[in-house]
Amino acid sequence: MAAKPRISVIGVGYVGLCTAVGFASKGYSVVCSDVDSGKVSKIKAGIPPFHEPNLPQMLEKSINQGYLTCLVNQTEAAVMETDITYIAVSTPSKEDGSIDLRYIEAVSRDIGKTLRQKNGYHVVLVKSTVVPGTTQNTVKPILEAESKKTCGRDFGLCMNPEFLRQGSAFEDTSNPDRVVIGSFDEKSGDAIERLYRDFYHPKVPRIIRTSLATAELIKYASNAMLATKISFINTIANICEEIPGADVKVVAAAMGLDKRIGPLFLDAGLGYGGSCFPKDVKALIACSKALGYEPELLDSVEDVNHKQPLKAVEFVKQQLGNLEGKNIAILGLAFKPDTDDMREARVIPIINELLKEGAVITAYDPVAISMAKSIFQNKISYADSAIGCLKNADCAIVVTEWEEFKKLSPEDFCINMRHPILIDGRRIYCPEVYSEKLKFTAIGLGK
Repeated sequence: MAAKPRISVIGVGYVGLCTAVGFASKGYSVVCSDVDSGKVSKIKAGIPPFHEPNLPQMLEKSINQGYLTCLVNQTEAAVMETDITYIAVSTPSKEDGSIDLRYIEAVSRDIGKTLRQKNGYHVVLVKSTVVPGTTQNTVKPILEAESKKTCGRDFGLCMNPEFLRQGSAFEDTSNPDRVVIGSFDEKSGDAIERLYRDFYHPKVPRIIRTSLATAELIKYASNAMLATKISFINTIANICEEIPGADVKVVAAAMGLDKRIGPLFLDAGLGYGGSCFPKDVKALIACSKALGYEPELLDSVEDVNHKQPLKAVEFVKQQLGNLEGKNIAILGLAFKPDTDDMREARVIPIINELLKEGAVITAYDPVAISMAKSIFQNKISYADSAIGCLKNADCAIVVTEWEEFKKLSPEDFCINMRHPILIDGRRIYCPEVYSEKLKFTAIGLGK
């Protein structure tokens, strides 16, 4: 049996570390490198630098078994010791929404310089989310210029987008819907297809072979479609609120039974956040406009999402009027449950607007408090439990649908709040049950 290829991963953010630990957990030798020494120190100690269920156990096991090594800013060493290199660095947004490629360019230069010294065929995979044309027109020229070698002959180049969901990363790593391999040439793609066929054996998912640009676009199209479903159902929710007796939860459930539509991403709420959807929709809009096409649908998707969280503030003002000095309890800070990620979290514009209105805010989240403190500092107070957050509140807003919030009874709100008023921003409570005991308002619930 042929030896498993050795793998290097440059960048140990969410995508990079989950990719590295995924391979290491299956017995592949993996070397990581990142410029952030703090992250690397945590990883070496078996502690992920972010919250993800099951990751701590898998990371610790991979390190203890010797399959995973993490280095500080040593791209050269990582590439020299391995056969395949994943680029998994950040691709943040510029002010105009377009993608910032500075980290992609920098790591491509470092890899290219290393390939110049290295003998043998080496495959480079772009795992970072990049707009169509980036791998071909940015990464490839830099690699060739720095290595003095020819792509396709001396080294391979592929684009392999990730489709991990935060909070379910290892389920998605182990059982993906599909694996997309965009390749510069057939040899590059064949090498990566062999890697994935071995990794997933005997249950190999559908493998889709494409061009580099098509693979890049598949990632953006997928996230834009999901974002569109969310903004669509939030639009329907806003319509429902103007119709007595209408309920978007029932509308969505019936829609989801249509196999052409499906039930996923039809949960009305306060909008989408996180590191992917907002950034990727903006980047696709900017890319499209640069190509000369006005993506009006995507503009609307983003506009709906921008306005949606402020519905929560609107509901609070309907119930309390002037918010000066009113105590507002915020349940949930992370952009979704099972993560501490607050990038583009919908709670941020909600809290900022409430503060402008003079409200006094106490917030609670099971894992994202420390992240919130870095954003809001002492502008708000932080509780150490959901019940503690509700104490003496004039109104409570559910912003993140954590499981522990679903267990709160109407009595929990009535007993602990000064005025039992609840805004269900994620539709986790039964309107009939909760409206009997307290003033209850919810997204997508007719007046």
